[in-house]
Amino acid sequence: MIEDIIKSAEQKMAGTVEHTREDFAGIRTGRAHPAMFSKIMVDYYGAPTPLQQLATFQVPEARTVLISPFDRGAMKAIEKAIRDSDLGVNPANDGNVIRLVMPQLTEERRREYIKVTRLKAEEGRVALRNVRRHAYDAIKKLEKDKEIGEDDAKAADKRLDALTKKYVDLIDTELKHKEAELLEV
Repeated sequence: MIEDIIKSAEQKMAGTVEHTREDFAGIRTGRAHPAMFSKIMVDYYGAPTPLQQLATFQVPEARTVLISPFDRGAMKAIEKAIRDSDLGVNPANDGNVIRLVMPQLTEERRREYIKVTRLKAEEGRVALRNVRRHAYDAIKKLEKDKEIGEDDAKAADKRLDALTKKYVDLIDTELKHKEAELLEV
């Protein structure tokens, strides 16, 4: 039973780290990349649809993105969604593709992005601690119900602490990489 609880907690923690990585990918740096558009939703015929399901992305240059919609009728909606997003870019539509030229990041904007990145990292750490707490509560319940002994509960708690530390360290490593990427000119 303890193994099941710890295995479940580890899977949830790995998922939390992956979610945090995805959040980091959505924070733009000086370079353009398709992951920047992962959180943008487009009003596609009345239904909110992720932009990545409506178009292909090409990055011909470091700060240029070409978006080719599968349905040309959605171009206006895609343009509006990009304009309303927090990317800070103005899309240019030539009838076939939407061209985005990412502006050069200022030092002030980079600092803002670092603050956002740190906030997302802290959200990830909080989620990891919540997973740990739920697993700990499940182990304590087993101990209270006399299904496991006190020694087993303490050993499981130590394993949970080590697991939590491992995944918190992974988030911290990702944070350092993202901060370095944001400060790179």
